[in-house]
Amino acid sequence: MNIRILKLPAIAVLSSAIAAPAWAHHSFAAEFDVSRPIMLRGIVDRMEFSNPHSWIYVEVTTDSGEVQQWAIEGAAPNALLRRGFSRNSLPSGIEITVRGFQARDRTFRAAGRDVTLPDGSKLFVGSGGVGAPPGEEE
Repeated sequence: MNIRILKLPAIAVLSSAIAAPAWAHHSFAAEFDVSRPIMLRGIVDRMEFSNPHSWIYVEVTTDSGEVQQWAIEGAAPNALLRRGFSRNSLPSGIEITVRGFQARDRTFRAAGRDVTLPDGSKLFVGSGGVGAPPGEEE
């Protein structure tokens, strides 16, 4: 088989494999709005440790009684582990308060900064990046 014919598909596949991680990851400012800070109190449904970000799913009941399902993006699992987090830090059913920034599309998604536990202790779940507001160092 002609080597030249094989080179073009190989280059295309390699290029897309290299570009995919860069395309999949985003800057803070591209997805979240620093001018829309949020403070949520709700019940943890679950926490997922997945790369490149962790996710905390929280059921929030508003003052009007509306129930909202929020997805809170946190730092990478490795960053959370270095901060003392574990998969068991936020068990289902625990009430937490989350401080963060709502998504630009104004859905019930946010970039988390701090999570306050029932005993008053705080966990920094934020991640840095382009456009992220100043906070604790990762």
